[in-house]
Amino acid sequence: MADTTKAEASTGAPAEVPAEEKGPSKRALEKAAKKAAAKAKKGAHKVELAARPKETPASSAGPVSVFSEGWLKRVYEEKPVKNVRSRFPPEPNGFLHIGHAKAIAVNFGFAKHHNGVCFLRYDDTNPEKEEEKYFTSILDIIRWLGFEPYKITYSSDNFDRLYELAEELIQKDKAYVCHCSREEVNRQRGGPDNRGARYGCDHRKRPIEESITEFRAMRDGKYQAGEAYLRMKQSLTDPKEGNPQMWDLPAYRVVKENHHHRTGDKWKIYPTYDFTHCICDAMEDISHSMCTTEFQQSRISYDWLLEQLDIKVPKSEEKGPMQREFGRLSVNGTILSKRRILMLVEGTTIEKKNEDGTVEKKSIPPVVRGWDDPRLFTLVALRRRGIPAQALLNFVEELGVTDALTEIQSSRLESSIRKHLERTVPRQMLVLDPVKVIIEDFAAEDDQEITVPYDPKGGIPGERKVKFSKEVYIDRTDFREVADADYRRLSPNKAVGLLNVAFPIRATSFEKDENGKITEIKAVKAPEALAEKPAYIQWVDVTTAVPVTARQYNSLFKTESPNTLDWKTGGWADDLNPNSEIVFENAVIERGLKSLLKEHTLNPNGSSDDLIRFQAVRTAYFCVDVDSTEDNIVLNQIVSLREDKAK
Repeated sequence: MADTTKAEASTGAPAEVPAEEKGPSKRALEKAAKKAAAKAKKGAHKVELAARPKETPASSAGPVSVFSEGWLKRVYEEKPVKNVRSRFPPEPNGFLHIGHAKAIAVNFGFAKHHNGVCFLRYDDTNPEKEEEKYFTSILDIIRWLGFEPYKITYSSDNFDRLYELAEELIQKDKAYVCHCSREEVNRQRGGPDNRGARYGCDHRKRPIEESITEFRAMRDGKYQAGEAYLRMKQSLTDPKEGNPQMWDLPAYRVVKENHHHRTGDKWKIYPTYDFTHCICDAMEDISHSMCTTEFQQSRISYDWLLEQLDIKVPKSEEKGPMQREFGRLSVNGTILSKRRILMLVEGTTIEKKNEDGTVEKKSIPPVVRGWDDPRLFTLVALRRRGIPAQALLNFVEELGVTDALTEIQSSRLESSIRKHLERTVPRQMLVLDPVKVIIEDFAAEDDQEITVPYDPKGGIPGERKVKFSKEVYIDRTDFREVADADYRRLSPNKAVGLLNVAFPIRATSFEKDENGKITEIKAVKAPEALAEKPAYIQWVDVTTAVPVTARQYNSLFKTESPNTLDWKTGGWADDLNPNSEIVFENAVIERGLKSLLKEHTLNPNGSSDDLIRFQAVRTAYFCVDVDSTEDNIVLNQIVSLREDKAK
C-alpha cells in the first residue's frame, strides 16, 4: 500500500492495481451514498412521526359532509355570511313527497352546518287548495326527519305589506292592471310555442293612476276570477329577453274561493308566488334561498323585483337574499305530481269526445287507500311503509347535491334503506304462507326453549326465547311434492335444516285437500343429514305462533316511466300493476313480536320514529302498520332482503 502511494506521488496518476484487488467503481460508490442518505432520511422521518401527537385516521373521522364540498360549498362561498338564514317554503296544498325530503335536508342541513337557522314558511297564497291537514302533515314530516324550524311563518303574515308594495310597484310604473284572457296573454308571449312576436297589450300603456284605481277595484271585489290581473311590467317586448320569467308575470289575481284559513274574508285578491316569494325572503332576512332547478329561470325575476322595490335587509352583510337552484330528486316507476296522485287516491272520471260529437265517460275507481298508502312515494306513505327517516337522510347524503336532476331507480333507494336496516333492526322468523309440519318422532317432553340473538352477527344487542315443539309451520314455498337436483329445501325423502334447531328434518309424507292444496306434512328427525350440509329455512312453532296479516309491495305501475302515460284520457289505468300489493292474510310470526310490541308504541305520529321494524329471516324487512292493534297485527314490507332483478 506504501509503494502505491509513492507511485501516485511521483507520476501524479493512480498506479495500476490488479483486478482482483480493485474496489467499487465511482458509480457504485455514488449509488451507495445516495442509498445511505435516503435510508438516513427515512429513519429521521420515522423519528419525527413518532414524536408527533397521534392523529385520527381520515377513515375513522367519518365521510365528508355534503355541505362542506361540491355544490353546497360553492353556494356558501358565493355568500359567506356569518349568520346563515335559510327557509323551506312548501305550499300547503298537498302532502310532501320524496323530492321534498331532499329539499328539507338541503335547507335545514345547510343552516345547521353553518350554525345558522332555517324557517318553515307556509306559502299560503292560494286559499282554494289549502287545508289544515296539509299544514299539520308538513310540520310532522319535518320533525320526523329530525329538524325543528327556527320559526314557523306564513306568507299571509305579510299580506298587508305585500299589498302596499304592489301599489308602490304601480307608482314606479313597474306594474299595471290587465284584463286580457289567458289565451290573449299567451298570444302576447309569442303564441303556443312562444316563438312568435311578443307584444304588449293596451293595458300596459294605461296611466299609473288608472292602474292604481283598477287595482283597488280588484281588492274591493269589482272583478271576478279571471277578469283582472296585476302584471309586472318587465321585459315582455324586449327582443333580447328570452326568459319567460320576464314576460310581464302576474303579481296579483282575483281568487274565486277566496276565504282564507288565517285571514278569513278580508282579501279577494291574492299575490302570486313570483311576487310573494322573494319579498318574504327579504322580510325574513334570508341569506340563502335554495330551491330546485325548475325555478332557475325565476332567478332573474326574483332579483328584478327586489331591485325595483329597493328592498334592503338591515341585518344582512349584503343586500337582499341570494337564490340558487339544485337538482330535483325523482324516482323512476312512480309519480310525484299531486294532481295525478289525487286520481289514484280519489278515483276520477275521464270524458272523451268522440268524432260524432258524443261524450263518452270513463270512471276509474280509487287505486290506493290514501295519501299514505305504502305504494306511493309521498313522505307520509314512506313513513307508514316503515322507511326510517335517517335512512332517507343517508340516501340524500349518498347522492350528493348538484344542479343536475337526480333521477334514480327505486332499487337504488331500496339498497340504501336495506343497508341502514341491516345494522339497526332485530331478526324474527315470519312465515307468509304457512303449512303445518308434524315431526312424528319428536316427543312432547322434548319441547325446547331456544335462546336466539336478535342479530347473529352481534351488531344488535338483545335476544329472545323461541319455543320449538312437535308441530311447526314452514312456508309453502319451502316444500315440493317432487324434488329435483337443484331444489335444496324440504321434499319427500329429502332433508332440510330448521334455523337454530340442532337437527334437520326429512319429509316422509303429506296430505292435500279436495283442491289439491297441501295441508299437512309429516317428517322425522334426520341428524345424519348434517353430513350433507343441508339448507336451512325459517319456521314458527304452532303452539306459540302469532297470526298476522303481511303486505308485500311492488311497483304501482308496470312501466318505469309512468309520467309518460296517457293521463288525460285515462290510459294510465291500463298500466297499473295488479301485483303492486300482495296480501298474506294467514301469515304467522314467532311470539317474539309480542315482546317488541310491549317495548314500543304503535303510533309513529309526531316527532318520534318509533315504528316496530324487523328483518323477517329469509323474507324481507317489515314494520308493524300504524293501524295495528294487539289482536290484529298488520305488517308492511319495507324492502326485500336483496334487490329483485325481476322488478
